Formats: sequence, C-alpha cells, structure tokens
Amino acid sequence: MKVYSTLLIFIFFVLSVTAQSVKITHGPYLQAVGVDEVTIVWTTDKDAVSWVEVAEAGKESFYAKERTPFYETKNGNRIIGKLHKVKIRKLDPGTEYRYRVFSKEVLSYEGHRILYGNIASTDVYRVKPLLFKTLDSKKEEISFRVINDIHSRIADLKALSRGVSYGETDLVFFNGDMVSSMIDEEQFFSGFMDESVSAFANQVPAFFSRGNHETRGPFSIYFPDYFPTTSGKLYYSFRQGPVYFIVLDCGEDKPDSDIEYSGLARFDEYRSEQRDWLMQEVESEAFKSAAYRLVIVHIPPVGSDWHGPNDLNRKILPVLNNKGITAMISGHTHRYSYLEPDASLHDFPILINAHNTMLDIKANATGIHVARKDTAHQVLNVHEWKPSK
Repeated sequence: MKVYSTLLIFIFFVLSVTAQSVKITHGPYLQAVGVDEVTIVWTTDKDAVSWVEVAEAGKESFYAKERTPFYETKNGNRIIGKLHKVKIRKLDPGTEYRYRVFSKEVLSYEGHRILYGNIASTDVYRVKPLLFKTLDSKKEEISFRVINDIHSRIADLKALSRGVSYGETDLVFFNGDMVSSMIDEEQFFSGFMDESVSAFANQVPAFFSRGNHETRGPFSIYFPDYFPTTSGKLYYSFRQGPVYFIVLDCGEDKPDSDIEYSGLARFDEYRSEQRDWLMQEVESEAFKSAAYRLVIVHIPPVGSDWHGPNDLNRKILPVLNNKGITAMISGHTHRYSYLEPDASLHDFPILINAHNTMLDIKANATGIHVARKDTAHQVLNVHEWKPSK
C-alpha cells in the first residue's frame, strides 16, 4: 500500500510539472538595434527568468564552447515575468551574430527561496540559430521597407512582407496604425506582430513610428514596453549606411479635449516635447554628416485641417525646414500622395504611402530609389532622391 501511495504521488508530481511547463508564446523579435547593441523581446505563458546566449557568426557549432548569458535585469535584480526584454551591449558595428533565448519557469518565490520549473528556449540543434546584425554607418548600400495602416489585415501584411529577408533587407518600418486599437497583449500580437515574427522580425529588425490608433485602448500605455528604443522614447533617431533616420510619434489627430479620448489625451504637450528634442537633433554632427536625412512620421503635417496635423505643422515643420531633409515618409490617409517641396510650407518632398501598398527603398552613394508596390508586388510609382549637398 505504501509503495502504491508513493507511486501515485510521483505520478501526480510528474503530471503537475509537465502541465506547468513554460512555453514561448510570442517572439522572439529584434528591437532597439544599434551599432553596438540589440534588445531581444519575447513572451512566455508562465512567469520566468530569462536570458540570451550569443555566438559570433561562423560555422563553429553553437555548442562548441560555453556562451556568456545576457540576463534581463533591473537595478541589479533579475526580472521575473511573462514579458522578456534582454539588452545585449558592447557588440561590434556591422557584425553578424547568432542568438538563442531561454526562459526558466518560476513555480514559487518566497523571500530569496525560488522553486524553478522547466526551461523553454529557441532551437539551435535541429535548425539554424537565429541571426541579427548590428547597424553600420559605413555600409555603402542599404535596403528597407515601409508598411503602414494595416489595421490588423493579416492577409495584406503577409503579402506586403513577402521578400523581406535577412541579408537582403536591413530593416522594416511599421509607420503606424498596424492595429485599430490597443486592447490587450493578445490582440497586439494577433493583429500584426505574430505574422511579422513569422515573416522576418526575429532576424530583420522592425522600427516603429506610432500611429494615432496605437494611442487608443487600455494596452496603449504598455505598448512601448514591447517596442523598446535606444532613446527610451517613442521618438528617436539612428543611422544605417548613408541614411540618418528621425522617427517621430505623431500623437492623436483630434484635440486633446475631444470626447473620444475621455480626458486621457495630452498630445499637444507631447508634440512640444518632441519639437524641443528635434531642435537639438538637427544640430548634431551625426545628423549633419549623413548623405541622406529621412523623417518617418505616421500623420503628414500638411493636407488636413484637423488639429493633430496642424499641430505637427506648427511645431515640427519649422524645425525641419532649411536643414537639408531629404524627404518625409508618412501614411494615415489610406491614399497615396507625393507632395513636392513647397517653399512656403516644407522644403522637402513628403511621400504618403497608402494602406495597401509598401515602399521598397534602396539607398547608396548615388541616390535613394523608392518603389511603391501593391500586394502583388507590382510597381505603381517610382521616386528618386539625390544626396544632400
């Protein structure tokens, strides 16, 4: 009888541990890629502590030697949770790395006594390890894609993402309104990010310019946790190859007092904050030394009499004019438009991409080539921009 009872307890323990096995539910995907750093993001279905192992590119097995673990920490403590963001620093510019993510389930946590469960990880044994490459300001030619206003239309996202691949595409911009509202984490992932990870985002970094629809819903204030940037803000800048990118956060399109926002909007002040940052940004040597200077912002600051675009017009355009901006790339209107430079408003072209087309862009010493394509990858429009003088 005692043996029988012991066997039952053992079986119950095994079943309990198996039932609680941690799983990676979303990701991993790359964020905040810089010349010497990267942040890797993923989620699990159970509370866990996480880390990333990195190996140099090459044919040497990932198991050839012990890999240094990079932990997710805050103020000296390792973080326990379901959202995992591991920043890896002190990397070399323009260098390829292999990586693997790990999450160890935390079954209980009392004081300093922790009971751990199983480990979930990406595979490097049966499949090739995932790759990433740090940014490189000296790279002679780059290729990137711009997608916007998907509003959770997965079929269109899948079609517009086709062809994005590691080694061929440097980066992708999500230029706002990838979903219609930020309800919760699952809706965020099912609305566009799961498909993006499946298509490219675990090896090709996606940079986000928030749209006005991403400011809405209870999950909107948590959204930045899932898209960390090198600046710690939703507006930021970086350089890849000959292009210096300025990414702005447009905020909402109606007045802060509009009934739709239920008293939660404070975007006028937020756009003023960005203006002050931008005034310093355009005076930096990094900005001035680039052959091309592109501004990525979801709402175009011209062509509408709504409050949001008008506020961008008043605050942002005066800072950008006469600074050698190559072009601005926007979305929001769901209609394609190309606005030639206008001395009275903006001294650079503004390209507005539609909701069901993408911009395939290549930049090198001779110029920037822009091809706007539909979901069948048929070229609809072509634009050429020359280097700044």
